[in-house]
Amino acid sequence: MTSGRSGTESSGSGDIARTLDLLWDTGRRPSRGPKPGLTLERVVEAAIEVADRDGLGAVSMRRIAAELGTGTMSLYRYVPGKGELLDLMLDRVQRPSDDPADLGDGGWRAALEALGHATLALYRRHPWLLEVNQSRPILGPSALDGMEKVLARIKPMGLSDPELVSAIILIDGYVVGAARTQLYEQEAERSSGLTDAQFWEAQRPALEKAMASGRYPVLAGLSEDTFGPDFDHFAFGLQRILDGLEVLVARRAGT
Repeated sequence: MTSGRSGTESSGSGDIARTLDLLWDTGRRPSRGPKPGLTLERVVEAAIEVADRDGLGAVSMRRIAAELGTGTMSLYRYVPGKGELLDLMLDRVQRPSDDPADLGDGGWRAALEALGHATLALYRRHPWLLEVNQSRPILGPSALDGMEKVLARIKPMGLSDPELVSAIILIDGYVVGAARTQLYEQEAERSSGLTDAQFWEAQRPALEKAMASGRYPVLAGLSEDTFGPDFDHFAFGLQRILDGLEVLVARRAGT
C-alpha cells in the first residue's frame, strides 16, 4: 500500500440523512444500473479495496467506477458522493464477527482485551482508518451491533453507563496511538529504504560513544534486551489499562 495521504477526511461530511438511508436501507433503491450485478455493497467493497491498496486519497468516484468497469455516473445511482461513500466504508469495515468467542471466553476483562487486539488488527488491515476524523461518526448498523455486543459483555463491571462507554473509548484511544506508531514506522521504512534494523545500526557507533561517556549512566546500565523486538509493548500497555479498570471495578464492588 502506498501512503496516498491528502489530509484528514471526516465522517459525516456528506448528506447525513441520505447516508443514514443508505446505511439502514430506508431510502429509495436505485434503478437498475447499466452494469449487471452492480450493487451498493459492491461499490463500497471496491472503495475499501482501493483505500487498502493505495490510501484514502486514491478513493474517488471516477477511480471506483474504473475499478468496477463502469461509468462514473452509474455510481451516482447508488451513492451521492465520496462523503456518503466514506461513511458506508467505515460502517462496512466495522462489521462485527458473528462468533461470540471473538470477544474472549471470560468476563469483562477478557472482552476488553479481545476488543483491543481486534481493533489493532482492524487498523492494520485498513490503515486508511487513521486518516479519518471520526469524532462525530455516523452510526450505522455495524457500529451499533459492535457497541451492543461489547456493552453486553462489560455490563457486569458495575460501572455507570457513561463509565462503560468511557472504558471502550479508553481502549480505542490506546489502540489508535499504537496503530499510528506502527503505521509511521512502516512509512518511514518505505520512504527511507532502510529497514528498522539498518536504521538503528547506522546510529550504533554514535550511541556507543554516548553510553561510554558516563553522561547517561541509567541508559548505559539497561539490559541488552531492553529495546529488543521480543517485548510486546502493546500487550503490556493494554494489560496495565485493564489492571487500572480492575481496581475501579473492585472499589465499586466494595471488595
